[in-house]
Parts: sequence; C-alpha cells; structure tokens
Amino acid sequence: MNIEPNMLGAYGPWAAAIVGDAPARLSFRRPEFNDVATWRPRARAAVDRALLAPARGAAPSVEVAHRFEYDGLEIEHLSWKLPYGPPTEALILQPKGAKGRLPAILALHDHGGNKYFGLRKITRMGPERHPLMVEHQDHYYGGVAWANEIARRGYVVLVHDAFLFGSRRVRAADVPKSIARDLVEVDPESPDEIRAYNKWASDHESIVAKSLFCAGTTWPGVFLSEDRAALDILAARANVDPRRIGCAGLSGGGLRTAYLAGVDDRIKAACCVGMMTTWRDYLLNKTYTHTWMIYPPGLPLELDYPEIAAMRAPLPLLVQYDEEDSLFTLPEMKRADRMIAEIYAKAGAPDRYRGAFYPGPHKFDLAMQREAFDWFDARLV
Repeated sequence: MNIEPNMLGAYGPWAAAIVGDAPARLSFRRPEFNDVATWRPRARAAVDRALLAPARGAAPSVEVAHRFEYDGLEIEHLSWKLPYGPPTEALILQPKGAKGRLPAILALHDHGGNKYFGLRKITRMGPERHPLMVEHQDHYYGGVAWANEIARRGYVVLVHDAFLFGSRRVRAADVPKSIARDLVEVDPESPDEIRAYNKWASDHESIVAKSLFCAGTTWPGVFLSEDRAALDILAARANVDPRRIGCAGLSGGGLRTAYLAGVDDRIKAACCVGMMTTWRDYLLNKTYTHTWMIYPPGLPLELDYPEIAAMRAPLPLLVQYDEEDSLFTLPEMKRADRMIAEIYAKAGAPDRYRGAFYPGPHKFDLAMQREAFDWFDARLV
C-alpha cells in the first residue's frame, strides 16, 4: 500500500477519514443550514463546549503604572490582575491630543517561538529597543511596530501580554527543579538568557497543555478568556467608541483573532494574518510546525478550523495568507479561503470577506499592513 508521507505515517489516511472531506456536522456549508442567525448560536455553543474556557468574571480593575509620549502617541502602561497567575501588563497607544470617542483596535501579538516577550513584539515605547525585538520586528513586520503604526491613524490600540508570554510567562523559580533544570534568571534582559528561556518554554509547552487538559480547560480556551477580558477593558474606556472596535494579529495573534472574532460580536472588523488553513492540513502535514495552543479536542468533528472565524459572518473579515508560509501548505490555505468565501456568500454577504494572498514567507509586512489598515479605516473610521 502506497501512503503519501504525513505526520502519522500509516495511520494518516485513517485519521484524515475521521475528519473527512465533507462539511463537518455544524458547518454552515451543509444544506440543512440556511439562516446564519439561527446557525451561529449552535456553532458557537459547540466551540464553547470544546474550548472549556475558564470563567473570566467581571472586568478586572486596571492600574496605570505611568503615562508618557513617544513619536506622536500618548502611551499608558497598564496592568490588571486576573483570578490566576501574575498581573497582565498592557499598553494603550493613542494619537497625541485626540478628542472624543475613537475607533479602537485590540492588537494581538504573535508567538514567534519567543515567550519571554509579549506586547513588546508589536509596539515601540522609545528610541531604544531590545536587540532581539529589533530582529523580531525586522523579520516579521517590515521593521516597524505595527500597533504604533495603526494608532497613528487615529485609533486607540490596546496590546496586552497573552497567557504565558511576557509578564504572564512561567518563571523558573515557580516550577520544580526537575522541570526548570538549569534555567536561570539572573540577568533577565540578557539575549543569551532570553534564548535559553525560549528554548525551555518551547519544551515546556507539552507539559502546560497536558496540565490544562487535567484542569478541564484548553490552551485556546484560556487565550480566548483572557483576550475577552482585555476586550472588556478596551470597550469600557471613555475615549473608545464600543461600536467601532477591531482586532488583528499575525500567527499566534492570528489564531487568537480567529477565535475572538468568531465568538464575540463586539469585534466589528477582524484581520487574521498568517494563521489560516484546515484541520486536515494540521493533521497530515503541519502539526510539527505548530504549538499546543491551537487545538480544542473534538471541535474538528463540528467545524473546520476556518469556520471558527467565519462564525462572525456577516461581520467583516479579512484573512491574509503568505503563499510560501512554511507553517501551512498552499493548497489547504486556498481550501480554507474557499470555505470562508462560501460561508459569507451563503450568509448573503460575499463582499464582507476578503482573502488576500501575498508572496513570501510567514510575515505581516508593510504591504500587508497597508491593506489591513486601509481595510479597517473603511469599516471603523
């Protein structure tokens, strides 16, 4: 028997057959679903069951550490305490001197194999940057801090550290020595120590995922709960128009965009960058390129991965794909694009979805940013 090489070897065809090629049980592409408003609550309930997101409670109390100005922006350094873990650090960026209620963006930082950093990956707070963040922004973002760039267009932008990133990361002192091994945190801004931490944090991911399963929750569920808490904070600001809020992110930020925009209608426009394919692509081809942060057990039988974001139909959705993205295969990215387009067409809103393919590897470069920012301007400003 000839088997196309895949992540499960001889078991690949069998596992792929479980998901199958036909629309999943709750796919809006199935003939029994015709009214998107009736379908959406059923689909979201299935996602809710699979994610097992922890309760976030009331919007947390926010403390302002300090305020300052940089490069035409007013910046607030915030923190808030969730019911678990260390305080979440965040930044608010807004145009200097802006008045009234402004449109807003929840900017979701990437994974990038770098858990030591969170919000610093997509922001700039002064002329001096950590050398690893110079490399990061040059590699993925065309050398700019995209959260700053869109704030200058007239938005209030909130960027917060995600679960296990930046201020929310796991510290060596808080885990057993058998887990921490030789990890040390003597000079926390040392590039060598940061690289060592990121290597350790990558190895630690499977332990985190298994422990979350034992707790009765999932990694994407925790992400969603914390991102919705951040959205609560952003929407409640006196200078934010809650009817004009968008969200966006690359890679891990694109994953978080797909889930948040799929389940929360307060997101009026969403842009998912470099994080769209199918469960079949993950299963057969690309699980080895991804972290444990993606997977909710059982959900692939109910909805394909692109259909999570498409639950927001007919609210606007932009998905940007990188044609040479090593995290996905191009045929499955194109298949994902067709799925979302079919859902929006069936929902009577074909013009509210845009799938844009760009040449090159995994990135959110200047050309992609221009399209995304113009797209938000047309829908939120």
